[in-house]
Amino acid sequence: MNEMKFLIRNATAADLPILMQFEQGIVNAERPFDDTLKDGQIHYYDLAEKIESPTCCVKVIEVNTVVVASGFAEIRAAKDYYKHNQYGHLGFMYVLPEYRGKGLNQLLLDALIQWCKEREVNEIRLEVYPDNLGAIKAYKKVGFEPQLLQMRLHQEK
Repeated sequence: MNEMKFLIRNATAADLPILMQFEQGIVNAERPFDDTLKDGQIHYYDLAEKIESPTCCVKVIEVNTVVVASGFAEIRAAKDYYKHNQYGHLGFMYVLPEYRGKGLNQLLLDALIQWCKEREVNEIRLEVYPDNLGAIKAYKKVGFEPQLLQMRLHQEK
């Protein structure tokens, strides 16, 4: 890792200020892919709740004691028509721009997938915008494959 000293650990309530900044980084990165997002600050997640939840694992990566990346895995109930009863949903994947391309996202994914495996959750899913080719490439590298493309139609009143 180019002599970076890194630590992957569970997030704590003390991390909330930086995690809230990461959430806005995700929102800003996704705005070009989704013109339905409201202007201004929006929140996708209740991060404090996720940190405390027994069915969710929020991980961060520290480099030289500075939090530079985040992600979560959450165990969710599957629809009754699926073969599996539950699945791990991955989200909140963020790496500070200056630390991208150093393999940190891969480390986060590995840690979150391992957390799911330890709970005997073998089906793992995530959502990504179809035009976010960089993210799709990174997820495919880990073994994810596209499954369903959600489509929308907006009609003027």
